[in-house]
Amino acid sequence: MRFLLLEDDLILGEGLRDFLMAEAHVVDWFTRLVDARTVISEPYDALLVDWQLPDGSGVDWVRRLRDQGNTTPALILTARDLLSDRIKGLDSGADDYLVKPFDPEELLARIRAVRRRLSAKGATRVCLGAVEVDASAKSIWRDGQKVELTAREWSLLDALLSRSGRIVSKSDLDALTRGFEGEAASNSLDVHIFNLRRKLGPDIIQTVRGLGYRCGS
Repeated sequence: MRFLLLEDDLILGEGLRDFLMAEAHVVDWFTRLVDARTVISEPYDALLVDWQLPDGSGVDWVRRLRDQGNTTPALILTARDLLSDRIKGLDSGADDYLVKPFDPEELLARIRAVRRRLSAKGATRVCLGAVEVDASAKSIWRDGQKVELTAREWSLLDALLSRSGRIVSKSDLDALTRGFEGEAASNSLDVHIFNLRRKLGPDIIQTVRGLGYRCGS
């Protein structure tokens, strides 16, 4: 998954970024709203937003995004734990609210829960012919045999599965799995897709000529 992290506490921000990246996720971390505005049009799986930032309110920022039609899942991260604060945060359009300090594992669990609620199928196990994917455990089997994927291969598959049936452009897929500041490599995406097909079968990921890739019905 690709996350936009808005957190001005440098110790917490660095810790969250490093934890999520160690879990094979992509993180674009900013400490000010003004910096995030330059990349909000990029494709993200979730927004992780501190309530109070140096140049404004993260809660108000999420509300403005919702007013503009942006539906990317958003989680508010804050030390404010009053019931009235929780209500305000959720009423702003946030999908969840996490009080600091929190365990990063809980953050990931809440993100998975949000994705399940927003998913039409709501399942963490997906069957694609002879391939079974357990998204929560990051486990994949083909014909009953476990398949090992690299971190980038898993990120690509997860990005496609979370958008099942939809065409994902090459540029969006690359951004979702590499990040805003990732190194460019013109053919690396095609190479990873080729390797995924070799491991999972040629029909798991479909190429939509001139548009991108699609997985699932």
